[in-house]
Amino acid sequence: MPPSRDPTYTPPAAMPDYLIRQASLRQFQVFEAIVRLGSFTRAADELFVSQPTVSMQTRKLADALGLPLLENVGRQVRPTEAGAELYQACRAIFEILSNLEMKVADLKGIKRGRLRLGVITTAKYFAPEILGAFCKRYPGIEVALKVSNRDRIMDRINANEDDLYILGETHGDQVEVEAVPFAPNPLVVMAPRDHPLVGEKTIPLTRIAEEIFILREPGSGTRDATLRVFEQHGLRPRVRMELGSSEAIKHAIVGGLGLSVMSLHTLTLEGTQGPVAPLDVEGFPIMRRWYLVYPTGKELSLVARAFLAFVIESIPGIIERMEKMWPTLAAQSTTAKPAAQDD
Repeated sequence: MPPSRDPTYTPPAAMPDYLIRQASLRQFQVFEAIVRLGSFTRAADELFVSQPTVSMQTRKLADALGLPLLENVGRQVRPTEAGAELYQACRAIFEILSNLEMKVADLKGIKRGRLRLGVITTAKYFAPEILGAFCKRYPGIEVALKVSNRDRIMDRINANEDDLYILGETHGDQVEVEAVPFAPNPLVVMAPRDHPLVGEKTIPLTRIAEEIFILREPGSGTRDATLRVFEQHGLRPRVRMELGSSEAIKHAIVGGLGLSVMSLHTLTLEGTQGPVAPLDVEGFPIMRRWYLVYPTGKELSLVARAFLAFVIESIPGIIERMEKMWPTLAAQSTTAKPAAQDD
């Protein structure tokens, strides 16, 4: 279709001639990084330029628009009203350019682009493996993985900082999202390898309640799911300590400080025959699922759509690897009750 007949075509007279002449994509990139990261220093580190360069580019952009774009609030750098409008425009421009870059690469017979993935802490045990397989298929795609706690990941969803996110069930959250289930996340009781209950079958929960326990921090979905199981049986765990990371809990288990309930994914590297052993306990595993999440109404980039399709295609392999790591999982998962996940 000739451009003049295309209803979306913008004639040259209506184009932003002033900004085209006075501003640059590099200045937009620098400004977007400052607002997103809340710091000139972090923006300079991310873009591999000096902080004076970042300041100069921002100053030139503000001069071109004729309005202040940033203000200091405590130690944070925040956008002004004009800066917030510019930030949204920058994100839209970069999204369009990213899709264009990948479409051009497709025409050349190659895949290029950038994928930004945000995941909650426990997902760090398997997300890199999925990303690695994805990059082998599409070696031209760059990836950025952000691992953080659930509250911070929800903030990133609100700010639309990444392409996709890996979370658990999102019911109860204020953010409206699309959630695609793709992998099981069983929670199991874990003990040190030399514990007398290792190898026992169908251990009563009343017996587990006699043991000293280690819990995740308040607000953790793993903690909530664990306490619900005990409450359903009229029991309470004997809690010795609370820790905020899975790795810290694994070390505490090995050190003999108690048992704990953790995701089976936390044993991805060492396997179930390592220093931490899963126990066969009644009511376990608590079957939860992982979800690929993005805000409702968000138009996914071509790279994000490719990754989503790749993950869905990989589901059988993910399940197979987990059942190979712990053969009893297949039988137990048919009787275990599903549970919501909020890590």
